[in-house]
Amino acid sequence: MAEDFELFSSLRYDKALLQVAGSDLTHAGWNWANRSPLYMLDFHRDRILRAATHWGWDAAIDILSGEAGLKRLEEFILSSLGENISSPMRVRVSITKLGQLKIVTGPVSQTPLENLFPEVLPPPEGIKTDKTSTNMPVKSPEYMVMVDQMGSARSEYTHFKTSKRAVYDGARQRAQIGLLDLKEVLIVSETTGDIMEGSVTTPYFWRDGRWVTPAVSKEYSAEKGSGGQDGTSRRWALKRGMAVEATIPASSLVEGEECWLSNGVRGFIFGRVTLRSP
Repeated sequence: MAEDFELFSSLRYDKALLQVAGSDLTHAGWNWANRSPLYMLDFHRDRILRAATHWGWDAAIDILSGEAGLKRLEEFILSSLGENISSPMRVRVSITKLGQLKIVTGPVSQTPLENLFPEVLPPPEGIKTDKTSTNMPVKSPEYMVMVDQMGSARSEYTHFKTSKRAVYDGARQRAQIGLLDLKEVLIVSETTGDIMEGSVTTPYFWRDGRWVTPAVSKEYSAEKGSGGQDGTSRRWALKRGMAVEATIPASSLVEGEECWLSNGVRGFIFGRVTLRSP
């Protein structure tokens, strides 16, 4: 039943983001047009609204729709946080079928603005490209990127971000990833053997002279795309030509290969693949 789960998105609260409005980080979406400490709030609202529309949650749609809905979401998050928070925070904002908004917060590390709003992803070491930018993410810290040894089934709950997280929680448990570990595990389709996504990130791999990320269908589909989610930072990367969609067989991954990860809390993160079991 729809009442058994909530829709959510996790975003970053960071007063350093107040520097973005009016800066040279052109077309930075929400943070370009609004002096706001909420990272890509419009993208987060959009992903939740798409899910609410898919399930026909009319009350949630009414709460989130239009400019009024975006402003309502901003005011709810900021008023819930209060005025005395100086450190960056991870904010999980969720909504129920009846339109009730909730947040859960936790600390998150400092992150350079270049890792939140990059214009280019650096190629792997030893590879030269003609794409350069002053806004390039740094490669520290480095995450260990593992591959889940059990295939997972695609569903509405892998296409949309909901509180039904058994696929992701199971993969993290098998990879023995703790809350503070600098590790990620890749979800693999049980039917195709292709990479769907990361357990909490979007992955990017260097293929044929460019960065690629698993394809995602515009609407939920049992056949089209990888079966994973259309993440907020992923949307940023695709809109700016930093990466393109592609099919990425898990069998194509190589021990030690460089990759990038991204999500709506930490921005863009450098990683390195390991095929060894945890």
